[in-house]
Amino acid sequence: MAGEQLQVLNALDVAKTQWYHFTAIIIAGMGFFTDAYDLFSISLVTKLLGRVYYHVDGSPTPGTLPPNVSSAVNGVAFIGTLSGQLFFGWLGDKLGRKRVYGMTLLLMIISSVASGLSFGHTSKGVMSTLCFFRFWLGFGIGGDYPLSATIMSEYSNKRTRGAFIAAVFAMQGFGILAGGMVTIVVTGIFKNRFPAPAYAVDPIGSTVPQADYVWRIILMFGAVPAVMTLYSRLKMPETARYTALVARDAKQAAADMSKVLQVELEDEAAMVQQITTAQSNNYGLFSKAFLRRHGAHLLGTTTTWFLLDIAYYSQNLFQKDIFSAIGWIPKNTTMNALEELYRIARAQTLIALCGTVPGYWFTVAFIDILGRFTIQLLGFFMMTAFMLGLAIPYHHWTTPGNQIGFIVMYGFTFFFANFGPNSTTFIVPAEIFPARVRSTCHGISAASGKLGAIVGSFGFLYLAQSQDPAKVDAGYSTGIGVRNSLFMLAGCNILGLLFTFLVPESKGKSLEEMSGEKEEEEEQVQAGSNGSTLPV
Repeated sequence: MAGEQLQVLNALDVAKTQWYHFTAIIIAGMGFFTDAYDLFSISLVTKLLGRVYYHVDGSPTPGTLPPNVSSAVNGVAFIGTLSGQLFFGWLGDKLGRKRVYGMTLLLMIISSVASGLSFGHTSKGVMSTLCFFRFWLGFGIGGDYPLSATIMSEYSNKRTRGAFIAAVFAMQGFGILAGGMVTIVVTGIFKNRFPAPAYAVDPIGSTVPQADYVWRIILMFGAVPAVMTLYSRLKMPETARYTALVARDAKQAAADMSKVLQVELEDEAAMVQQITTAQSNNYGLFSKAFLRRHGAHLLGTTTTWFLLDIAYYSQNLFQKDIFSAIGWIPKNTTMNALEELYRIARAQTLIALCGTVPGYWFTVAFIDILGRFTIQLLGFFMMTAFMLGLAIPYHHWTTPGNQIGFIVMYGFTFFFANFGPNSTTFIVPAEIFPARVRSTCHGISAASGKLGAIVGSFGFLYLAQSQDPAKVDAGYSTGIGVRNSLFMLAGCNILGLLFTFLVPESKGKSLEEMSGEKEEEEEQVQAGSNGSTLPV
């Protein structure tokens, strides 16, 4: 028996990096692949949806989604995700990680396919059913946040745990690239097979009827990688930490991990009984004991994730400036519908490849060297610096000849988001809370982040509108302008930096050390060896 820790948990903590770690990363990461694929591809296909379903006869410009429809298409997925994070986070602690884990992926697969099968040929019918299925897609994706993070943290060894959880989250990068590549390939095939004139030449003929298939194929393709990992996810054993510390089944925990680690492990039923029946190890989420031990930690994880996502999801403010500045995207009237989608997909994929994706993998490489706290602090600081660097001389960046500098600054802002708080806010809540509320606390932290995403996506979409009524986008009212919005976002980053000080460093420590469960184990072992009676 391990003197200070259950042998089965100690075996996981000290295990060398093995093949099962990598299979767990792929299986757990598929939800994030689907999440990023969907978010990225919907931002692309909304342009096409506008042309297909909202064409106005005689209009000098192609059809676009009205602001309320555009907000609904994106907003329902966010609300679904937020709801899923809270619900499945709670369910993961009640029923176990494994029992709930297959459900979330199945929901994602069904909803991804159904999104592409949105019914009817009227704009109202298609958009209503698309919104309905996107809510449920978001609900499944939301569940994957707490479950994937918790499962990976509970399977990992303590030396490289940060890198493994970061690698699960970094699957978003592959999802983004896949979304771009699928859009480029599908659009390229249809564009060559069904040539069409530019909008300025023939407004109706510029959108071929087959364009209605393009967006459907792109959205449905998001289900393919998820289908490929569904069986593996359903066959994954329950984590030993849940089985031993929450379900109190020492024999099953030892049997499961003996297979995974390929070593013989004792079941230690008596010690599990001692630890799990102690009052000090039975406090709930809404107790004074939790508030005293982890209240500040939960405040830290929720506020930092909320503030980060406000800044992170506001990036759509700059997209149109960037694309027009580079000259990759000509005026929409000079292109047909599929050409426009093709060019936007190419531009966004290149920006993701250069700015967004590398940051994830820098986190994987350095998180167990520098630690979570340092990376999060550095990330918030650099995001603040680069956003102020964009905001203060904003007029300079928007004048001809200075656009490349703007793109570099923009790229670095989101590089340091991913090599920074976008990754660490996901990792830390899976490490610092007790096993019996770990999934719930991660779900609460993630839902707080999604609330920030709603503020960043929609609040700033309206706020960033020009102060000059003549320059406001159709359907919007005047706002405070992009420059003032950048100052506000820099302020959010500074607050995020300050709230980081509430979050403890978990590098190199076992989950039980971080959550306080190890101290409780030691107390119970000591009490048992002294022949003391345990409180129940």
